[in-house]
Amino acid sequence: MAKSKIKVANAQTADPHQTPVCAEFHRTIELIGKRWTGSVLAVLMAGPRRFNEILNAVPGLSDRLLTERLRELENNGIAERRIFAERPVRLEYALTEAGLDLDQLIKVVTAWGLKWNRESSQNPSSERSVPGATRANRPRKS
Repeated sequence: MAKSKIKVANAQTADPHQTPVCAEFHRTIELIGKRWTGSVLAVLMAGPRRFNEILNAVPGLSDRLLTERLRELENNGIAERRIFAERPVRLEYALTEAGLDLDQLIKVVTAWGLKWNRESSQNPSSERSVPGATRANRPRKS
């Protein structure tokens, strides 16, 4: 009887923000909310892409950061690297089933951003809103 009272007392004083659901929510948001990760996911939603195809599709993204984000997505089971034994060797990145499950989330976040992001609505010619921008015609960012 004493043990159950201790458990109930601890449950009542525990921080409600440390529940498993909340912890998973924060871990997920921190992963996909990292700078450039959402853009990389959006590019890969259209299908498998090679490294330079992703790089060219995301204005302002550096080679180093793309490599880092792809590794994070691979390590978390969201993307996979496919190696084709051809000459020359061909590498491409694709979303896993878990990555494809993010499709609706990406769409909802994009729609919300288009509706409520003040920077986008005040500066429609910003680099972020130019889907056809290529690496060759954009300024280099570090």
